[in-house]
Amino acid sequence: MQETIFTQVLLPAILGIIMLGMGLSLVKDDFVRLTKVPKSVIAGLSGQLILLPLFAFALIQFFSPPAEIAIGLMILSACPGGTTSNLISHIARANLALSVSLTALTTIICVITTPLLIKFSIDYFTQGEVADFSLIGVSLNLVMLLLVPISIGMTLRHFFSKSARRAEPFFRHFSTFFMLFLIVVISYQERAAIMASFPDIFVITFSLNIGATIMGLLIARAFSLSKKDGLTLGIEIGTQNATMAMLIAITFIDNQAYSVAAGIYAVTMYVGAFLLVGYHKLTSPPIAQ
Repeated sequence: MQETIFTQVLLPAILGIIMLGMGLSLVKDDFVRLTKVPKSVIAGLSGQLILLPLFAFALIQFFSPPAEIAIGLMILSACPGGTTSNLISHIARANLALSVSLTALTTIICVITTPLLIKFSIDYFTQGEVADFSLIGVSLNLVMLLLVPISIGMTLRHFFSKSARRAEPFFRHFSTFFMLFLIVVISYQERAAIMASFPDIFVITFSLNIGATIMGLLIARAFSLSKKDGLTLGIEIGTQNATMAMLIAITFIDNQAYSVAAGIYAVTMYVGAFLLVGYHKLTSPPIAQ
């Protein structure tokens, strides 16, 4: 894909705006709260940063998709949960504080882990054919596009709390609309590749979503967490930041083919989340009036 103002300037700037919106939703207490629920945090981080990439790798070995889809799926699994997971947790009446805190923490950690996993994936699935991937470059880009905007957002939230809270809904809606826009653009430009392998892409991304959602429940049970925290982990691990994955593929690696898996996953990821939410509501006792 040729470098353009859209891919090299507008896309990173828009992701920065989305991360600024995440920062507006965070306060210092969100991170202090993590120290009070270490078991839930360890469970969430284990699932998000370790088990999810391993599960994605296992699915790739089973389905044997083309290298571009395999690498795209690994990029997706290396990304943190996005603001969408927080919104779904809010709708589901899950542990929203845990969801927001885990999203923020994994976003910070992924500055280190995501480039390493991408480097491994490109080397493994292309057998060294692609040599222009810059580990340091991607890490620095992630710092500038994730940590800096989040820090600015948190600072604005601290000094202009009322205005920041009013602005939060705008950023959530903006994030959703932008992700849909990217899906449409990628689907059109990669329509030949998608039509040729759509069944396989859909099956593997759907399997990743359902499997990751169930994984969250199983991890919560293994750590003896509450049902509410289990619901939260299922949503958080099963709902990835597909927008970030698409931008990394298009802008940082300059290979739009790597973004196809994230684009399809951005649609299928809602299935697992809402099935889980529906099951939770059906099996939970009614709230006393």
